[in-house]
Amino acid sequence: MPDLTLLAAFIPTFFFVSITPGMCMTLAMTLGMSIGVRRTLWMMIGEVIGVAIVAIAAVLGVASIMLNSPELFTGLKWLGGAYLGYIGIKMWRANTSISLNQPTDYDVSRHALFSQGLVTAIANPKGWAFMLSLLPPFIDIEREVAPQLMVLVSIIMLSELICMTIYATGGKSLRLFLSRGDNIKWLHRIAGSLMIVVGFWLAIDN
Repeated sequence: MPDLTLLAAFIPTFFFVSITPGMCMTLAMTLGMSIGVRRTLWMMIGEVIGVAIVAIAAVLGVASIMLNSPELFTGLKWLGGAYLGYIGIKMWRANTSISLNQPTDYDVSRHALFSQGLVTAIANPKGWAFMLSLLPPFIDIEREVAPQLMVLVSIIMLSELICMTIYATGGKSLRLFLSRGDNIKWLHRIAGSLMIVVGFWLAIDN
């Protein structure tokens, strides 16, 4: 177990960082707006697993390999960004005459949602930088690293899940507002535009 004093400082610190708008939170809000909170959970599961992988890899030193092979990391970023951009364009072109109780043209599979979250989390360079800078100070080198890392990663995953749920719920509320009257086309266009922005953000972010 980590030192309780360090743990008490880590929980609010990471929650504050998680709740700050970023790629994954924007993606959660966008999907919450377009497909609802329940289906967005598949993306959230992929994201929290991706964040856990980044956290563990950063502590174990795998990040140094990524830094020594930047072309692999850049390729992953552009691939993930292009995929999210494609999804955004598809959302832009979705049927604009639907009701809230009908499926949209943006009918993405659970696997695709999971992959979106996983790729966005792993290919986010700021996520790597953050884990490399934040986690080491909260690990007591005089204790076993594995139990400490397990506790910290569990807190990280829970914090990310709570914050994404908040964003996705906000997206769903915006969806309900925009879906009144003839505003459904703007729902698709706003959601699609945000998805394209997240994809572009992921591709160019350093």
